[in-house]
Amino acid sequence: MVHLVGAGPGDPELITLRGLQILQTADVIAHDQLIAPELLNSAKSTAIRVPARTLASGIDPLLAQIHEQIVAHAHAGRSVCRLKGGDPFIYGRASEEIDALEAAGVPWEVIPGVTSALAAPAMAGIPITDRHLASTATLVTGHESGTKSGRAVNWAALAAAGGTLIVLMGVATLSQTAQRLVAGGRSPSEPVAVIERATWPDQRVTVGTLADITERAQQIGIESPAVIVVGPVVHSINRKPL
Repeated sequence: MVHLVGAGPGDPELITLRGLQILQTADVIAHDQLIAPELLNSAKSTAIRVPARTLASGIDPLLAQIHEQIVAHAHAGRSVCRLKGGDPFIYGRASEEIDALEAAGVPWEVIPGVTSALAAPAMAGIPITDRHLASTATLVTGHESGTKSGRAVNWAALAAAGGTLIVLMGVATLSQTAQRLVAGGRSPSEPVAVIERATWPDQRVTVGTLADITERAQQIGIESPAVIVVGPVVHSINRKPL
């Protein structure tokens, strides 16, 4: 059996009880790069650790190697915990791993996790929906796969839809995203928050507008991982969380 476990947004205490149980009993831990060391230390001492590092572009040979290792361990009779940051099904490439498992006849189960798309705004004191400010919230990637067969993100439609926009993996394309949203009809003064390393002790929040957020982010050197929130709800950040 292979369990695809969502480790949560970063803080090791935000994994689910079920996810922690799987982690503590698995024979093999195949883990993403950004998993907290404290969480990995919850595994049993005899567990085999397999770093499952992929490039941002999702290079096929690297993904194939990860799939092969997971399948090999499962065929050897070992229980495998595939520990993935956030939630396995939210930009986690879990569907590709499941395809490989099914092709090899390996049973699997998904253990949901807390996604940074929800945790990051919460940790910054930003409600993604608010009955006075936003009735909808849209999740989008700022980094599309070069091998995607469907249509590209329709930024004009997202701009016109209003509500809250949550962008994951969007630091490198922040400038283009802001420009596309303004071109699609959003005001240059629309508030934006960039939440860097959400839930970690060194979490940092930068607030601006579509007109100036790129410059602000560059001035302080924001890096991935970070979640971008666009919309009036960002004004709620004035309510300081603990």
